[in-house]
Amino acid sequence: MKAVIHEGKAGLAGLSYGEIEKPEPGAGEVRVKLKTAGLNHRDLFVLNRHKPEDPALVIGSDGAGIIDAVGDGVADMKSGDEVIINPGLGWKEKSEAPPAGFEIVGLPFHGTFAEYIIIPAENAAPKPGYLTWEEAGVLSLAALTAYRALFTRGKLQAGMKVFIPGIGGGVATFLMQFAKAAGASVYVASRSEEKCRRALEIGADKALNSSEEWTEALGGEKVDLVIESVGPATFNKSLEILRGGGTIVTFGSSTGDVLELNLRSLFYAQQNMLGSTMGSAEEYHEMLHFIEKHQIRPVLDQAFHLEQYEQAFEKIANAEQWGKIAFKISE
Repeated sequence: MKAVIHEGKAGLAGLSYGEIEKPEPGAGEVRVKLKTAGLNHRDLFVLNRHKPEDPALVIGSDGAGIIDAVGDGVADMKSGDEVIINPGLGWKEKSEAPPAGFEIVGLPFHGTFAEYIIIPAENAAPKPGYLTWEEAGVLSLAALTAYRALFTRGKLQAGMKVFIPGIGGGVATFLMQFAKAAGASVYVASRSEEKCRRALEIGADKALNSSEEWTEALGGEKVDLVIESVGPATFNKSLEILRGGGTIVTFGSSTGDVLELNLRSLFYAQQNMLGSTMGSAEEYHEMLHFIEKHQIRPVLDQAFHLEQYEQAFEKIANAEQWGKIAFKISE
């Protein structure tokens, strides 16, 4: 089968489009003939986590397609079922942190940038009927991350003010859509005026430029909840506009992992700082129910054919996307 494979070299240099053996499902597993897949920042990080001496790996965490084979013991699914893939492996019930052994499709196991993938049957969910294949293929990882960060960790309620720096990426656009659907006021920030404009067009209440002083731009107004993924470049500015007793949830750090933090201002303001990543199968199904109830569609940037992977990776590496990047795999 055709696939985007990483082997032999670190980073993008180790990527190629070629042939790898078509897999067969084992007990409790299904094989999905993928129609679409979604590109995430995680796929960039995997290229350095997967070592040159490791066996060849099909990367990719998001995908949707049609079941074409089932393993022994799978009773509630059959060939022809249209499904979307939950990329989280081994995290069933909602909990404070992932259990030991939790993994994500695409490392260390083969991922979705291929014609076929084998997954546990419990990781295949019915495709929401109102979504196109491209929309379904880019949904899972970013939407699940956004859902847990907002609702499980951030305890979002209607009427709250939510701030999302780094608008434009897949998770950030889901955060904005979910928060608006839940009845919150949503403020965003980006260094791109174009991304700020687009955010306002699809529902943001205010859009700030990342280079300006946010305290001044908001006239001293404070927010109840911040969902941070930018890291050192914006984290302290985000804390400055967070109200006393408010919560900041971080799920990523695109500008680096080391942060200088004024602890005194944090504890004087009695603010809450929480980490988050991905989510459980329970939250995944809650998220699917939420998007169907509110008819939320992913914001799509562009769809590439799988063999055009280099163009897609270049775009996400340069943060040029608005929303999600899709791969078209089969008709």
